[in-house]
Amino acid sequence: MKAVLENYRENIKIKKKNSILHSLKRDSLLYLLLLLPMAYILIFRYAPIYGVLMAFQDYNIFEGISGSEWVGLDVFKFIFEQNSFYRALTNTLVLNLLDLVAGFPAPIILAILLNEIRYVRFKKVTQTILYLPHFLSWVIIGGMVYLLFSSGGMANTVLSSIGIGKIEFLSQKTNWLIMYVAIGIWQSVGWGTIIYLASIIGINKELYEAADIDGCSRLRKIWHITLPGIKPTIIILLILQIGRMLSIGFDRPFVMGNSLVSEYSDVISTYVYRIGIGSGDFSQATAVGLFQSVVGLIFLVAANYIAKRIGEQGIW
Repeated sequence: MKAVLENYRENIKIKKKNSILHSLKRDSLLYLLLLLPMAYILIFRYAPIYGVLMAFQDYNIFEGISGSEWVGLDVFKFIFEQNSFYRALTNTLVLNLLDLVAGFPAPIILAILLNEIRYVRFKKVTQTILYLPHFLSWVIIGGMVYLLFSSGGMANTVLSSIGIGKIEFLSQKTNWLIMYVAIGIWQSVGWGTIIYLASIIGINKELYEAADIDGCSRLRKIWHITLPGIKPTIIILLILQIGRMLSIGFDRPFVMGNSLVSEYSDVISTYVYRIGIGSGDFSQATAVGLFQSVVGLIFLVAANYIAKRIGEQGIW
């Protein structure tokens, strides 16, 4: 009996081995194509993780990581005693929260409106125009914003000519916040609609036909068919957005910020740039980046957990 079982196990192992070899041989070209993206991920995503050690060292650029003195958590203690760090952290959370509240629903609404357009040519032209800002760098956008909304810009010239007077769009703090959020929505809303439009296309058309037979209005169809149909996509993107609450791009706040609104525009990315590149303190910059990544991971896991607890589909 034992001999039969051993023989059976050996046959299974041989079959599995042959199956793996057969799969490798059959899809060899696909595995070969996979080598390049895998190499990219390993070199540019995983290899730099070694640099995280600088957060626990008094890093010396001439000694390198292997020769720098270990200081444990002293760098983190020093950072958490700095008021400038808490200001950057607060600004990052506030700006990302404003983007979440004002910017997250924008591509959903726009995708639904585009889906309701029946004139195909107008729809295509509109989509193209809305996508274009995504391909402009923030340096170009910053220049455009300055030319339009600075004290001597086109907007204030027009306002002055009609007797309203100048408005400090970029140097008054509340106005700057409004401009920051509005320009961000303008730049990203068109590109964000692509995912939602693809999700809307996947909804069963028979549901809309049944709704037409029942005499449902467009608003009813949007509320009872379109929105529930794209709900899983909305939840997943919302989870990812919450996971990025502590991450913020460098270009946008750096280009749009200035000394008059630094109380609001100084965020974690500009803080890291200032102390890392500007002051040459790589240990502090690495520690702040590590803190940012860990808290972002906690937000992501928490958002995914809450979504699954309320019966929605998470990202894992």
